[in-house]
Amino acid sequence: MNRLLRNVIQTPDGTILESRTRHDYKEYEDANGWVYVVDGGLDYIRRTANKYEPATNLNLTEDMPHFMVRDHVTWGTYGISGDQPLFYIAIADMSDGHLQAVLDTQKNMYPQIRDLMKAEIEYREQEKLEMDILL
Repeated sequence: MNRLLRNVIQTPDGTILESRTRHDYKEYEDANGWVYVVDGGLDYIRRTANKYEPATNLNLTEDMPHFMVRDHVTWGTYGISGDQPLFYIAIADMSDGHLQAVLDTQKNMYPQIRDLMKAEIEYREQEKLEMDILL
């Protein structure tokens, strides 16, 4: 099984539930009255099952093409000075400097997220090369 990059479901009423870290239990009562659960972050998948109105699986895994996951996998940040409220930014929207700073300073991150950030740097370098060729 390929490692998870994003553990997420969409309930029938359109609500998105994402578990970002181990034991990040999210629960939601859908408009249909059923309770939907997602848990496990990138370590394991735990879900509720409703055979009558199932949730849509929106998981992303590392075997998917980079261009498909870069806009949907996010990194939590407190801003450049660390004094802002936590917010999440897509890997594709992080600056080159931000990506490199995370890779240089964050030692306890999920290895698949580290690999994705490295792949994003390579993706951008390849795009630049292709643009140079076209010009």
